[in-house]
Amino acid sequence: MKILAFTDIHCSTKALKKIIQRGKKKDVDCLACAGDISIFEQHLEYMMRKLDTVGKCVFIVPGNHETPEVLKKLCSYTKNLVFLHKQLKKFKDVTFIGFEGDGFSFTDSAFRGWAKQIEKRIRKKGKIVLITHAPPHHTKVDLLIDEHCGNKDIRRFLERNTIALHICGHLHENAGVKDVVKGTKVVNPGPYGVVVEV
Repeated sequence: MKILAFTDIHCSTKALKKIIQRGKKKDVDCLACAGDISIFEQHLEYMMRKLDTVGKCVFIVPGNHETPEVLKKLCSYTKNLVFLHKQLKKFKDVTFIGFEGDGFSFTDSAFRGWAKQIEKRIRKKGKIVLITHAPPHHTKVDLLIDEHCGNKDIRRFLERNTIALHICGHLHENAGVKDVVKGTKVVNPGPYGVVVEV
């Protein structure tokens, strides 16, 4: 399966246009957004309605610029956008799971609580794709000026579970950066997106 992953568009019509054009190509099966499609929810509904025109499933989690409540409500107005925060959704032979996260914390008790529940549900589910806004700790995707600023709870989740792909964002400086954590491909696809295969 080929996924067009993107994050941190922040209302950029240029980035959105590129995502829509690439998303409509036949080799892309679905899209995945790791949050911050808006700037504090300004023009959020417009951005989501435009994304809906791709005509393919778009899995999306809130970033630190969207609240789960508003994003979930707006997803319900669309045909193709799937609200993934604290959810598990099967698409073809891949299971997608997601969690928002503000991207500013080393630890996240809400993520830890959700992780305990979801770990039982993803056993024997085959290929798993995790989408979070925050990056995992101690990777190339969370490295800023020689300091790692990612989330340690997400890192532990990747180490404990068999995850095929982790899509994250938040750190604009690391757009396009990739790494591997215990066999998991980790990518910050940036606003213009990258196609990843699982």
